[in-house]
Amino acid sequence: MSNTIEAPRSPYTRTPRSSGTRGVNWEKWGWIYMRVSGVVLVVLIFGHLFVNLMVGTGVSALDFAFVGGKWSDPFWKVWDVTMLWLALIHGGNGMRTIVNDYASARLTRGIFKGAILAAVVVLIVLGTLVVFTFDPCPAGSPADLLPSFCPAS
Repeated sequence: MSNTIEAPRSPYTRTPRSSGTRGVNWEKWGWIYMRVSGVVLVVLIFGHLFVNLMVGTGVSALDFAFVGGKWSDPFWKVWDVTMLWLALIHGGNGMRTIVNDYASARLTRGIFKGAILAAVVVLIVLGTLVVFTFDPCPAGSPADLLPSFCPAS
C-alpha cells in the first residue's frame, strides 16, 4: 500500500531559490510571529478584561470617566496600544495567509494583500492617535459639556 501526499491547495508555486542565494524566510517569521503574538495577546486580553470587568464595581463602572482615568496612567496607554498593535498585525498576517491560500491570480493576491496592509496601517495609526491624544477635559470647553471629574475651568 502506497501513501501519497496530495499537492497543496495553493494554486501558485514559487521558483526554488538557487543554492547560492540567501534571503529572509518571511513565511517562517510570519509563522513564529503568529505563535508569539498569540501567547502575548492572551495575557494582554485577559488582563484587560480582568481590570475592566472584575476589579472595582465591575461592568457597571465602565463609562467615559473610567476610560479617562485609566488612560491618565501611561502604563495603561502602553498596555492598550500594545494590545492594539499586536492584534491588528496578528489579524492582518492571518488574512494574508488566507489570501495566499485561496486567491489564484497573482494580481488578485496583490490587490487583496495591499488592501489588508492599508487597512491594518490606517487602523494602527488611528487607534494609536486616539489613545495618545485622548483628553477627557479639553481646555476651553463649556463647563456643562465636561465630565464631572474635570476641574472647573
